[in-house]
Amino acid sequence: MSKKSLGEMSFLDHLEELRWLLVRSSVAIIIMALATYFVSDYIFDVIIFGPTNPNFITYRFFCDASHYLGFADSICITELPFTIQNTSMEGQVNMFVWTCITAGFILAFPYILWELWKFISPALYEKEKKNAKVFIFVASILFFLGVLFGYFVIVPMSINFVATFSVSSVVKNEFNLDSYIGMIKTSVIAAGLFFELPIVIYFLTKLGLVTPSFLRKYRKYAIVIVLIVAAIVTPPDVVSQITVAIPMLLIYEASIFISVFVMKKNKEKENG
Repeated sequence: MSKKSLGEMSFLDHLEELRWLLVRSSVAIIIMALATYFVSDYIFDVIIFGPTNPNFITYRFFCDASHYLGFADSICITELPFTIQNTSMEGQVNMFVWTCITAGFILAFPYILWELWKFISPALYEKEKKNAKVFIFVASILFFLGVLFGYFVIVPMSINFVATFSVSSVVKNEFNLDSYIGMIKTSVIAAGLFFELPIVIYFLTKLGLVTPSFLRKYRKYAIVIVLIVAAIVTPPDVVSQITVAIPMLLIYEASIFISVFVMKKNKEKENG
């Protein structure tokens, strides 16, 4: 970060800092993407195409849960009737490159957070600047938990739903490679970023843009949205929908709690 204080920096100075933030973050993503090249076989064979196997850990977990809850084999998955195909000449090359870049973004996320912290830190109090390590650690953990949630919960449920859904027995499911991998990337990254909601609410509350009463007021709408998303990405059974919905609702409730905490601290500073 520049040695200039926030008050001394012009609009163009801020743009310059932002430009270098994006440059350094992009370089970090590219470096990590190049590193994933050496384990690309594992990334594709085990991670990317893992959920296409009925023995995938998530499917086995739900099958065991089905037996435990007395539902017999009602949510057990024994077959995923679809194939994955490539229909364009450069399709596999493009998917290889963009998958490595996506993996690079995930692995470089803590560094990107560090760059973001350096960019916003001049606007914070001195005491808050000392919390950089805590911010990066917590935000990184939340992001990686979201990525894991997206991969082990949302992705297999989505695959199971689209693989078993059919408008007619005449139609066979033959998914395009970019569609399949695109669904995985979108689910994983979106879940990771959604789990950052408490961090976002923390800073928005600090800036006075969000209040606990605002979050409580729109809680019912958030619940409806979460239930709709859960219904879309899961098979039509209650267990799967609850499994997806509960963590997302807990994240929203945690955001309200954080907003209350920040508001309380702000009032203590004003009164002190």
